[in-house]
Amino acid sequence: MPQKRIFLTGGSGDLGRYLCRSLLGMGHTPVVFDLRSPEEASAHSGDNAPDGTGEIEFIRGSITDREDLKTALKNIDVVVHIAAWHGIHEHKQEKDAWQFWDLNVNGTFNVFESARQAGIKDFVFISSTSIDERFGLYGHTKVVGEEIATVYAHRHDMKVITLRPRAFIPPYNTEVYSQFIDWAKWFAKGAVHISDVAQSVIKSIELLIEGEYDFENAPLTLTVDGAYEYSAEDLAAWDSDGPGTTFRKYYGPFYDLAVESGLDPALKPSILDISKTREVLNYRPLYSMKTLLLELKTYGAVGPYARRG
Repeated sequence: MPQKRIFLTGGSGDLGRYLCRSLLGMGHTPVVFDLRSPEEASAHSGDNAPDGTGEIEFIRGSITDREDLKTALKNIDVVVHIAAWHGIHEHKQEKDAWQFWDLNVNGTFNVFESARQAGIKDFVFISSTSIDERFGLYGHTKVVGEEIATVYAHRHDMKVITLRPRAFIPPYNTEVYSQFIDWAKWFAKGAVHISDVAQSVIKSIELLIEGEYDFENAPLTLTVDGAYEYSAEDLAAWDSDGPGTTFRKYYGPFYDLAVESGLDPALKPSILDISKTREVLNYRPLYSMKTLLLELKTYGAVGPYARRG
């Protein structure tokens, strides 16, 4: 596969730093566009900076500044637009409607239009399953962002892959989860691990570079969920033999550990349809509840990750 320059808006965030590791390993050049460098951002989140940061090109700037984007988007092959205020910022009431609109809507328009002016055709837009909450501050901005993506695919023949992942804040982000077990309680409800979201982005980039998919002047919109041991039949007959019995069917040896750790074995996870994502991207999520339980057994409540308080 030819080596490309991959532009990552908000590339110093959790997903961007994860992608940098993968892109460097594939021989691509990650071009990180953010207000903070990857090293500065990692010092706040609790994660280590990506390996090989010397090979990452960092450009300090904001997607709300058109001139910043115009300069930064020179000689770029693929844009991955990640930068946004997220649902957590709405939940914690950290950002207001003005801030959500300025970054998530105006910023998204700026990235698409600047990419168009730079002659860039290949684009990955990170949307969210929160589009189902279209009247929320965050969800509404993602609905509008997807509309912008649709317009640019139709009007300018851009090849756009819109990914709709569930929330994917990683367990090592101490700004949100003080311990691994806190993240585990959230993940148990039905979720996707950041490693699987990164997989979906990498496979999207590969599909764009290969240039063989017919986009038909419309975005390719794909849902991104995690891996599950449960079958459709399990979900339909959840705990029909009593609370926690479906959990025991798959994770019996971990049942006592789960209860002792504060997990609820009777909790039925929500699972999304990712059949199209599997088919088109050959997406195969790897991190499941079983992975979580193995990490919990091995490392305890603090988890397997190097952490910073």
